[in-house]
Amino acid sequence: MDGNTTMTVRLRRHTKHALRGRPAARTVVFWWRSLMRGAAVVAVMSGLILCPALAHADDEASAEATAAPDPHPEMSRLSPTEKVWLDRDAGQVVVGGEVALQRGQIEFFACPRRTKEHESVVVVDASARLVHTGLLAIGMQPGEPVQFAPEYRAARGPQVRVEVRWTDAEGKPQKRDAKDWVRNTRTGKPLETDWVFAGSLFWRDEATGEEYYQADGGDLVCVSNFPTAMLDLPIASSQSNEALLFEVFDSRVPPRGTPVELVFSAVTADGR
Repeated sequence: MDGNTTMTVRLRRHTKHALRGRPAARTVVFWWRSLMRGAAVVAVMSGLILCPALAHADDEASAEATAAPDPHPEMSRLSPTEKVWLDRDAGQVVVGGEVALQRGQIEFFACPRRTKEHESVVVVDASARLVHTGLLAIGMQPGEPVQFAPEYRAARGPQVRVEVRWTDAEGKPQKRDAKDWVRNTRTGKPLETDWVFAGSLFWRDEATGEEYYQADGGDLVCVSNFPTAMLDLPIASSQSNEALLFEVFDSRVPPRGTPVELVFSAVTADGR
C-alpha cells in the first residue's frame, strides 16, 4: 500500500470515527478519492447537497486560483479553487485569506468570503466544510457545539491553535497567535482562551430536502457563541450587540486587505 493510499484509508477512518454518534453522522460522510502532493483533493460527500453559491467559486475567482502559482507546492492542496493546504508532517491546515477589519467589535475571528466580513477580523478564501475536513485529516475529532437550552453548556472539543502569518510593509515575514489579534473589551487584554473544534451542525430545508453545513454561512472561527460554529470558545461569550465581549486589537492588526494565512493545529499537552 503506497503513501497516498494509506493516507486515504486513514482519512476515511478518522472521518467515520469523528462523526459517529453525532447529528452530522446521519447526514454526511466525507469520502476522499485522492490525496496527491501538490494536487487537488476530491471530497465526495454522501447524502449532502450544498448550497450552489457556496459549493462553487465564481468563474473569475476559479480562473485566478487556477492560474496563480501554488504558494505551497510542498503541501497537499485540498481544492483547486479554495486556498486550503494540508501539511501532514507538521499536523497543520493552512488557509489563505486577508484582513477584513482593523478595528471594531466582532463576533467572529474568521469567516468564509462573502459571508460575515463586517464582523470578522479575517476573511478566508475557503469554505468552512473544507477546513473542517482538513482538521479531520490531521486527526482531530469534532466535539459538540454550544447549548443554550435547557441550560447553557459551553462548546466542547479538542483545542485548536490558530496562528496568523503575513508579510509586513517592509517585506518581512510575520507570525502571531490569532488570540493576540482579539481584545477583551472588559479587560483590555488579548483573548486568553484557545478555540475548540465544536464541529457546527447540519440544517435541512424542509421544502427541498437539501442539507447544508451551517458554518459555511460564516461561522468558521467564532468569538461569540453560536451553535453553528465550526470553532468556538469554550467560555460564555454573548452574541448580543450590547454585550459583545471582544473587539479587534487594532494596534496589532495590519491594514485591511493585507494577505494572511491562518494555520490550524492541535494544542499540545504543554499548551503550544
